[in-house]
Amino acid sequence: MTVSLGPNGELQYPSYPPGNQGSHGYAGIGEFQCYDKYMLARLKRHAESPGQPLWGLSGPHDGPRYDESPESSGFFREPGGSWKSAYGEFFLSWYAGELLGHGDRVLAAASRALGGKPVALSAKVPLLRGPSPVDATAGLHGGYGPVAEMFVRHGCAVIASGVEAQPDAAAVERLARIKAACAEHGACLAAESAPLAAARDGAGSAAGGVWLSAGRTRPCQFTYQRMGAEFFSPAHWPLFVRFVRALECPEEAHEDDVPASADGGERLTVPSAAAPQGEATREEQTV
Repeated sequence: MTVSLGPNGELQYPSYPPGNQGSHGYAGIGEFQCYDKYMLARLKRHAESPGQPLWGLSGPHDGPRYDESPESSGFFREPGGSWKSAYGEFFLSWYAGELLGHGDRVLAAASRALGGKPVALSAKVPLLRGPSPVDATAGLHGGYGPVAEMFVRHGCAVIASGVEAQPDAAAVERLARIKAACAEHGACLAAESAPLAAARDGAGSAAGGVWLSAGRTRPCQFTYQRMGAEFFSPAHWPLFVRFVRALECPEEAHEDDVPASADGGERLTVPSAAAPQGEATREEQTV
């Protein structure tokens, strides 16, 4: 059972309007979500405990707007941005901690409701695009380590959400951070594709290469979303077949298993990664 923890089911704040992020970049770094009366009350109490009541009157006065770049935001500007100050660290730590506390409470409630039943829990973490301030406004300033630790505490698998067939450098870097956090804390790692993550122009499945090279943190499950006409196209279907076969039996996958690429070019290559001993059986599903 997958437990929803926020926008699109992911553990994050709704820090950007729908459609503002995508595989081709970002339209802005997003806004902090701390201005309703409940968040402001908790911020006020949190600021009073270290003796800094003025820090709890509001969110950052120079915080970014949805469509701002880091350079145009006083808070995230480099150099001299206030996120590197004592106040900035105080605020970002509190902001991330509030999100982590929310996830902890929801997963605890799910664990209690399903206690004793043969149901495996999972929940999503976002694979964000853009520079590091995007992580901060979404509530992941502390990285994926505390998130993975919290998930393990509730016996919940970590689903990396939004994996592209052709991830950019930022997405690959974040995938590496998620895998490292899961490996460090012993969390079960799963993945979910971006909607219709079709490889284009006859290119190989970079998502497959990213995941299948992960060693002990290869995913225990991969969900491929929203099958449609493009999904079954000659350009894409062989890539999906190759990816599923390589997930299940990477040591047995062979270039003859699928036809040559649709444009008559070279055959698709099989990502090379042997499954570690004792690894749980992997599952693939399409939605």
